[in-house]
Amino acid sequence: MRRSDFHYDLPPELIAQRPAAERAGARLMTLDGPNGAPRDLMFRDLPLLLRPDDLLVFNNTRVMRARLYGHKESGGRVEVLLERLLGPREALAHIRSSKSPRSGTCIRLAEGSPLEVMGREGALYRLRACEKDFDALMSAYGHLPLPPYIQRSDDEADESRYQTLFARREGAIAAPTAGLHFDEAMLNRLADMGIERAEVTLHVGAGTFQPVRTEDLDRHEMHSEWLEVSEEVCGQIARTRSRGGRVVAVGTTCVRSLETAAADGSLRPFRGESRLFIRPGYAFRVVDAMITNFHLPESTLLMLVAAFSGYDPIMNAYRHAISRRYRFFSYGDAMFLTGT
Repeated sequence: MRRSDFHYDLPPELIAQRPAAERAGARLMTLDGPNGAPRDLMFRDLPLLLRPDDLLVFNNTRVMRARLYGHKESGGRVEVLLERLLGPREALAHIRSSKSPRSGTCIRLAEGSPLEVMGREGALYRLRACEKDFDALMSAYGHLPLPPYIQRSDDEADESRYQTLFARREGAIAAPTAGLHFDEAMLNRLADMGIERAEVTLHVGAGTFQPVRTEDLDRHEMHSEWLEVSEEVCGQIARTRSRGGRVVAVGTTCVRSLETAAADGSLRPFRGESRLFIRPGYAFRVVDAMITNFHLPESTLLMLVAAFSGYDPIMNAYRHAISRRYRFFSYGDAMFLTGT
């Protein structure tokens, strides 16, 4: 298949600019039957789709206040997006400015706090915080890095609504958005049903928003993201399998985490980088069902869900979602999918 096979036309007004009034107040589409016919529900109906022996797997990453604004000593304005912290005072970052900064350039944040450009590593810049560490700088001056298709600045409401309730391991620059729909009432309902929870960590990077630039998917270089699947999670999945339950991944980040940990054919603890590119033809080893939001046209995430539930059912579901005025992307509505 080729990149253009995953194109669809989305009216811009369907891109959600803010979350639903309540976390569980989003809509939920599920694909029913052998042909994957769309069915329209609400997210609060999710318990109807789950079974007591199922295991829900969440991503517990926390979004950093990773967007920093400053200026060069020449006066030019600079926007810094921290991609990954390498230590208390070193980081890899994206930098937007009128001219690409050279090694040795000083960037001054609010109140003059300096960052030094140490050089480049591919598309990223290596930065050193000269006086305060990056945790202190983000706490004092950082902004939540809302996705590029949200056409507004972050505000106080985003501080809570762009984080999941189980976000505890800081390191992401984008939220695992399927998890944003879960509130305490929903989690309590699921617990009362006997549904177990597990947590993995995948620190979502800016690469999740990068377009596929090659028509030939064999030539696409997948971005790298750090993840961890613990021995405890592997044990929970084994017990779920033994009782006949399903592994339900909350979001594509959990899918990528679990399938990376099983890349050699059996699920094992994993900690490190993944460049796993899941597209039609991929054989899933761990995940039986998933909850996911709607994804960008021609994106690797759209390719992942098409691999999971079938190309034709997914593309038909997206056409249905557009016709029924679903809300798209990070703050939008959700789908519940089962594998082919």
